[in-house]
Formats: sequence, C-alpha cells, structure tokens
Amino acid sequence: MKNELALKQRIAELEKLLAQKDAQIAALEERWSLAQQKQFGKSAEGFAGQGELFNEVEEIVEEVEAEQQSISYTRKKPVRKPLPKDLPREQVIHDIIDKTCDCCGGELHKMGEDKSEKLEFIPAKIKVIEHIRPKYACRHCDKSSTQTQIKQASMPAMPINKGIATSSLLSQLITSKYQYGLPLYRQEAMFKQYGIELSRQTMSSWIDKSATLFAPLVERLKAELLRQPTLFADETPLKVVKSDKVNSYMWVYCSGRDSPDPNNPIPNIVLYDFHNSRAAACVVNYLDGYQGYLHVDGYQAYARTEATLIGCWAHARRKFIDAKKLQGKNKTGKADVVLSLIQKLYGVESRIKDKSVDDKYTARQEVSLPILSKLKIWLEQDQPNLVGNSKLIEAANYLANQWHKLIRYVDDGRLSIDNNRAERAVKPFVIGRKNWLFSQTANGAHASATLYSIVETAKINGLIPFNYICACLDELCQPEPDIDSLLPWNFKT
Repeated sequence: MKNELALKQRIAELEKLLAQKDAQIAALEERWSLAQQKQFGKSAEGFAGQGELFNEVEEIVEEVEAEQQSISYTRKKPVRKPLPKDLPREQVIHDIIDKTCDCCGGELHKMGEDKSEKLEFIPAKIKVIEHIRPKYACRHCDKSSTQTQIKQASMPAMPINKGIATSSLLSQLITSKYQYGLPLYRQEAMFKQYGIELSRQTMSSWIDKSATLFAPLVERLKAELLRQPTLFADETPLKVVKSDKVNSYMWVYCSGRDSPDPNNPIPNIVLYDFHNSRAAACVVNYLDGYQGYLHVDGYQAYARTEATLIGCWAHARRKFIDAKKLQGKNKTGKADVVLSLIQKLYGVESRIKDKSVDDKYTARQEVSLPILSKLKIWLEQDQPNLVGNSKLIEAANYLANQWHKLIRYVDDGRLSIDNNRAERAVKPFVIGRKNWLFSQTANGAHASATLYSIVETAKINGLIPFNYICACLDELCQPEPDIDSLLPWNFKT
C-alpha cells in the first residue's frame, strides 16, 4: 500500500511538473510567434474586425449598435502643390530661331506660351565674417603721458567666446543632429567637402556650451509646463558609454496637443529630462508636487507622484492586438470582442476631436460610458475564466489593473483617451538614437535633453527650428537676455 501511495504521489508530482513545462513551452512559442510577426509582419495596430460585432455565446456586446458606414473610395490623381511664391526665380526662355511659316513663308506671331517650373538646389554656402575693431589713441596724450590711452569698440556678445562659431553655424550643427539625426562624424565629413576642418570634438564642445546657454529658457519652459492642468509623460532607455549603469533613461513631458487647439489653448511644450535610472524619484523630483492630470502608461513609478493619473487606451489595445495575433489568421475570439469595443471608444474620439471641452465631456458621458460599461462586464465575466492564451490573460489583467485610470478620461473634456501625445514626442529621440546609438557621457546626455527640448518645442509650435535656435542663441548670450520674448508663443519671426 505504501509503495502504491508513493507511486501515486510521484505520478501527481510529475504531472504537475509536466503541466508547468507545457505552460513554459506554450509561453515561449507565443513569444517566438510574436517576435516573428513583429520582425516580418505588419506593424499597424489595426485588426481585421474593427468596428464589427461577433456572435459568440459569451459575448456581451450584442446591444451595441453596429456603426458600419459604407464608404466608397475613388482613386484621385495626385496634385502637386505649387512651389512657394517667395522663392527666387530665374527665367530660361526656350525660343525657336526660325519664326517664319513653313507653309507660306510669312512671319509668325506669338499666340501664347507654356510655363513649367523646375526646382534647383543650390548647395549651402559658407562665408567668414571678419570683425574689425579699429584702435584709437591721442597723439597729444602720447607725448605728455607715459601710458597710452587706447579707445576701441568692444566685441559684440557671441554664443562661443573666442571661438569661430556663429549662431547660424551652431544652429546648423544642432538641427542637423537633433532634428535630422545626423551624427557629428557625418557632419565632420560634410564640412571637409567645403575644405573646412571641424573635428567632432570641437563640435561636441560647441553643442555642450550651447546647451548651457539654453538652460534658462528650458527652466522657464518647465515652469510654464508645470502650470498646465494636463500633462503627458513617457520614458525610453539610453546607453551612456562612460556610466556604470547598463541603461540610463530619457524622460519626456508634454503639454498641449500635437497641433494647436483653438477651443483649448494650452501651450505646446515638449521637455526631455535625462537620468541614469528609471527610479520613481526621477519623475517625482521633476514634477515637484504637480497635482494636475498626468497621462501615462502602466509604469508604477508615476503612481508615486501627486498627480491624478490618466491611463492609456493605446497601451491596453496594443496588448489585445498581441493576443489576437496568437489566435491565427481569419479567426475570431475574445480578443476581438474587446478590440471592437475599444475601437468604438476611439470612434467617439475621432468624431469629437474638434469639439469644445464641454461638448467632449457630454459626448463621452452619453456615448463612451455605455461602451465602457460593456467592457467592465466583459472583464467581470471572462477574465476569471481565461485559459491558454497567456497574452490574452496578460492583456485582461492589464485592463483590470489599470481600469480606474483608463476610465478617468471621460470625467473631463480636457483629457485624452491615450498617452500618444508623449509617445509621439519621444519618437524623434528614438529615431535619432538609432543614428548616433549612444551618448559618451552623462553631460552629453543632459545637453541632448536640453537641445531636444528646444527643437521639439519649436516644431510643435510651428516654428522653423533653425531660425528659432539662431535667434535664441543671439539673445541668450547677452548680459541680460529677455527670456520671455523667446517663449515660442511670444516669438516673433
């Protein structure tokens, strides 16, 4: 009997171990499948059943009205936009030599003409500006005094004292790297084509000094940022060569919208903040007691702030899209149910994006809240019974854990359904990072944070970064710069 009981216990242990192994294998297969899809599949977050309803027994969305609109698409012939009228133009006339008629030999008269415009590119020109300061002395005093008095105009303030770089050259270096992702070693090669030796070490030093000049403006922008009622935040890793940390992080904070909203005029600001960790203290110290709304993803560090957190439906949707990919092609399941409802929430946002704050609030209360109620019912009924698809379980758990933050956006028309504002703001840094890969030092990373802040804030306010940076450098190097005049919404081109 003892041997039989021990054998049964052993079998039970092995079956339990086998089940664990099967679960591990299934999880690894899911990860492999998702990795294959991300590498070789489509990157869009759409799904084949968007806007549709599914006739499953356990589905709770049959009361939702199907909003299927038949849209006919017609292929339009692309129309080329006219070239700007203020561009300099040079006329080249292609005329015939023989202006006699081939039939009768009479003189031809001009009946009209055809015009076509071609765009010519003129490579950048570099010139040297010589600052000449005449010296003056008094001949009478020279004879009567042992010390000659010399009068001379002082040099105008320059961004780089005793350096050859002007504001325009510095602006070119900064925008090339931080707007267009061009590393300094490539810029070094470009200058060589013009016969100018500018080492990347010199350019790096100039950029660092420029970032120091911009520090007061960034601090002023930060003060303005923290006065806004709604903010967005995100973070992304960054490798710093001369650091004992495997990954440092660039944090981004935004206010406003991707484009100005006349119904909700909040300043458009994008600020980056570098830290050698992802600790909660980074965001807590930066926000410095901020108590407004903060749009974030599910990262727990943001919960340590005093802000009211708003969840991101884009993150929630992304997890269900991963779960759907594991269902296989042309198959519907529980993930489709949730994705269909989330798509309806985004449909509401699409229709009210140009409405006033009050109209947005009303529409969300009347239309979005019933959809959210159905999502809540799905969670309560289906989440406890999910098995198999670990990605679906993970997505459902994320939805349940973040639910109180995800539904807050309907309580105020100033809020957004997701954190895409910050995600889009961090993309320029991510794209640039793919080109220059890493920062050498923490000081360089701090300088990058400052200059990315200036470039992206200029862009989001409709300014040309090159012109804006050039004007800012001219003003910031003065003994008492007018910081307020450099704020993008006050800046006069």
